[in-house]
Amino acid sequence: MNENEVDILLVDDSQEDVELTLHALRTEGLANHVFIARDGEEALDFLFCTGPHAQRSFDHPPKLVLLDLKMPKVDGMQVLKQIKDDARTKTIPVVLMTSSREERDMAEGYELGVNSYIQKPVDCDEFRKVVKLLGLYWLVTNRPPITNATPQVAKQAP
Repeated sequence: MNENEVDILLVDDSQEDVELTLHALRTEGLANHVFIARDGEEALDFLFCTGPHAQRSFDHPPKLVLLDLKMPKVDGMQVLKQIKDDARTKTIPVVLMTSSREERDMAEGYELGVNSYIQKPVDCDEFRKVVKLLGLYWLVTNRPPITNATPQVAKQAP
């Protein structure tokens, strides 16, 4: 897969959740290009074109980041903070998908700029429905901001 054609960056260390998410997205035809990062460090390398992803271009960021909260190396909150603190990535929609029921996690996520916070359903069918709705909203319905574009100003005749 060409890393410059990513629709979704899926960051999750649970193989089962990755498989369920991919199945739901592909069944609905919502994402042809999904890059999977198994931990926060890999996600940051991918997003910021560093480490093993240094050859990747910053010109084609993912349209959506689905981010687990509890992960090895770098946790989801740290990844979220770095995404939202950098002008190059701050407009990328980030959805925290977690099994955490902690209100402080939700509050911290929104404080850091998360676009949506979803508690992962335990039931597989519900999980697939949630992913389908997320994909429909963020990839089809939502209008992302235009980045790196200078608005054209119409010139008036003298």
